[in-house]
Amino acid sequence: MSIDEILEFAGGFDGVLVLRPQPGDGSPEIAWGDVFLYYAPDGNVPEATQPYATIVTKDYPGDEGSRLDRPGAFRLNFAAGKDASARWTERESDPSAADVLMAHPVYAGWLAVVNPGAGTEAAVRELLRTAHDLARSRYERRRGRGQ
Repeated sequence: MSIDEILEFAGGFDGVLVLRPQPGDGSPEIAWGDVFLYYAPDGNVPEATQPYATIVTKDYPGDEGSRLDRPGAFRLNFAAGKDASARWTERESDPSAADVLMAHPVYAGWLAVVNPGAGTEAAVRELLRTAHDLARSRYERRRGRGQ
């Protein structure tokens, strides 16, 4: 799966907001070139809420094990909930391995896959939908409390 294929799939979800930081938009330089997916039916970046999925195109400080400095390498990360996290975190794997679904190398409770492909495509689609649905549920609970 390419970044564009992932975004085409995720872009079909209701209320999704795709952010692609770039020079001049006020975002930190380290985020330029990466992608952040939020549940935001009003089209505004939610305050005090993390994205439900990200695509990173480079190593961040303290997260060099994924070796995203390789040409064409990127990592899809998503918060798909406790059940999904528990199911996939039982596996030990090399954080730089391509097309392997694993626990995020830094963020507990998140899942990750470097360069998703045929081996992880079905799971990635399911888990992205789950992450989106969980983000939508959190949004709706907050709105129900007047926040």
